[in-house]
Amino acid sequence: MQTYRIGIVHPGEMGSFVAASAANSGHEIFWASEGRSQRSRERASEFNLKDLGTLAALCESCTMIFSVCPPHAAEETAAKVMDCGFKGLYLDANAISPQKLQGIAGKLSNSGVHFVDGGIIGLPLWDSKSTVLYLSGQKADQVAGCFSTGPLKAAVIGDHPGKASALKMCYAARTKGTTALLCAVAAAAESLGVSAELHQQWSSEDPALSDQILQRVRRVTAKAWRFHGEMDEISRTFENAGIPGSFHAAAADIDVKIEPGI
Repeated sequence: MQTYRIGIVHPGEMGSFVAASAANSGHEIFWASEGRSQRSRERASEFNLKDLGTLAALCESCTMIFSVCPPHAAEETAAKVMDCGFKGLYLDANAISPQKLQGIAGKLSNSGVHFVDGGIIGLPLWDSKSTVLYLSGQKADQVAGCFSTGPLKAAVIGDHPGKASALKMCYAARTKGTTALLCAVAAAAESLGVSAELHQQWSSEDPALSDQILQRVRRVTAKAWRFHGEMDEISRTFENAGIPGSFHAAAADIDVKIEPGI
């Protein structure tokens, strides 16, 4: 099996999971610490990522660059990599619309970069192969081979960039869109003074339902800032497909904090 020198931009919770999965298959994994937080440095050290210092050094030393960053940073990250003169294989595994993805792909491809579209569905679960990195693009098989031993599972679904991102957007539209709706319902009930009655009604229909809804809302409130950009991307995806995107555009504005006693 051929091994690669892979650079991760940036090693957040999911990025570290991707990096560790590639390392499990024998690849060398690197990152660039310049401008990154202490928490990022600690995480990179925890997963034995080799620090090359700068993005320029990362692009010069690695044959592949994997971008796993918040949606709003996807274009800027790709532009910086391109400015460094990178000519290897670039995986964009960010939660962005197919339209934005194809724009990034076009620019990088025109600069001589091999581009692969990726969409991650699932959580960074270390003891399960339930999390899947869907891939599309002419070099998708090459990227899939980097995850042969898991725990991240890779699946190629097409030759053209955009398909993997479209799947990610449609999947997240249900999961995170539903959570946003539940947050709005819970907040409205609390504001209107009918929270206790609502939860009682839910419990009468299913004894576990009320607790399940509250747990789902509480899980997302700590990381809801990350979903704002994703809701905007889903909205644009829907509109481009001829489907109203207003629900998810509104979901991006929902900022709900549920108190522990509710």
